[in-house]
Amino acid sequence: MTMSATHPVVTRKTMHGLLPLWAGIAVYTLWLAAGNALLRDPDAYWQIAVGQWILDHHAVPTTDIYSFTMYGQPWISTQWLSQVLYAVAYAGAGWTGVVVLAVAALAVTMALLARFLDKRLPATVTIIFVATALALMAGHVVARPHLLAMPVMVVWVAGLVNAMDRRSVPPFWLLPLMALWANLHGGFILGLALIGPIGIDAIWHAPKTMQRALLLRWALFGIAALAASCVTPYGWDSLLASRRILNLGEALALIGEWRPANFNHAGPLELTVLAAFALALWRGITLPPMRIVLVIGFVFMALSHVRNAEVLALLAPMVLATPLGQQIGGPQMPEANHVSPQRGLLFAGITICLIAGTFVLASVQRYMPLEAAAPAKAVTELQKLKLSRVFNDYDFGGYLIARGVPTFIDGRTELFGTKLMVDHNNASGLIEPDNLFRLLKDYDIEATLLRTQSAATKLLDRVDGWEKVYSDDIATIHLRKPGAVHSVAPAVKAN
Repeated sequence: MTMSATHPVVTRKTMHGLLPLWAGIAVYTLWLAAGNALLRDPDAYWQIAVGQWILDHHAVPTTDIYSFTMYGQPWISTQWLSQVLYAVAYAGAGWTGVVVLAVAALAVTMALLARFLDKRLPATVTIIFVATALALMAGHVVARPHLLAMPVMVVWVAGLVNAMDRRSVPPFWLLPLMALWANLHGGFILGLALIGPIGIDAIWHAPKTMQRALLLRWALFGIAALAASCVTPYGWDSLLASRRILNLGEALALIGEWRPANFNHAGPLELTVLAAFALALWRGITLPPMRIVLVIGFVFMALSHVRNAEVLALLAPMVLATPLGQQIGGPQMPEANHVSPQRGLLFAGITICLIAGTFVLASVQRYMPLEAAAPAKAVTELQKLKLSRVFNDYDFGGYLIARGVPTFIDGRTELFGTKLMVDHNNASGLIEPDNLFRLLKDYDIEATLLRTQSAATKLLDRVDGWEKVYSDDIATIHLRKPGAVHSVAPAVKAN
């Protein structure tokens, strides 16, 4: 009788807290099955190419070597470590390796978020937050460096928020994470910026006798974190690189992920903001002033640039968790301080199943980027012409880098600057038709590689001096040829 009465309690304690594990498994399985969605960004090509260059040369780039418009100009890759990891994954398992690496990072991120929330909120609320975060992030879940930095971001902010909740200072073991983050992705600037407001909240709510000492310790932590962020091959330049991107001005609006939220349609971000506002009015949820500032800041970031929806999705719940849990009731079962044998066996079994399942799925599913951003046949024809000055579509830049063709422009927006970005957009879209011919002349363009359906392509079909030498459903090549005369669009079919 004694054994039958105590066994269920032991089992419940042993199995408590598995929600993060199930969340990670669900995310991994779901996104691995939809793996091609992670390869829809054309920047994946040049990210891998840069990573491979770093591996080959045992150095990081300091000048541009991929374009002919900016060749030799200063350029640094602050996300070099992520690029190396993607290059290693690609070298080992092709696009499957890239997808598995990216999906694993996403799954770990969501498991870490669920673990943080599960300690403070009811399971149902945790699931809602995690599901909402996935919906908000879906548009920016692509195999790029930011995805590999997400787990580090969550652990870093969790450490800061834990210190805020305890009215203490963050542990100094977080500092190596800042150094790692600074080498993975430029978003580490946000991690540094959060030290101030989170530290203010911790100091503000601490006993008055502790505030002075706490202020000094937070200041010391902030200085140490700033120093840790400079432990990169580029030193202080890593800090300045983010500023160059934000200073692009109107050029940012030309890039989808940098555009502001659009309330003309009801997307996940817009619905989440409205639902959160309605919930706050309905339940009367109250927050300390500095947490309000943080949440408003995350909302502002997401509304200003849709790519920042992931910041709102991951960090806002972490800031809200403790006060929200106190108001609606958090978990009653204390956190286990050890890993039981039963739980260890469960983790081992699930790990084996996930690895086996990954191999099985990879054997039956072919992962490949979208053909729309990879004009393979057109580039093959272009290389036969042995040209070095090609005016290319912006989205083709990454693929051209991967194929060793110098670009006019590509996804490294901070390198090309506002003027060239805007001029190229106005030219290729015929927003300013004269701009097209000016760029073709000023840069001594020998050929163009543009989308077949673009306005510039249709115009060049009818302009003397340009001969269409290749065309398919994706891309068209026009070659500069002084004797070419057209009265109608020439019909050229793909080989």
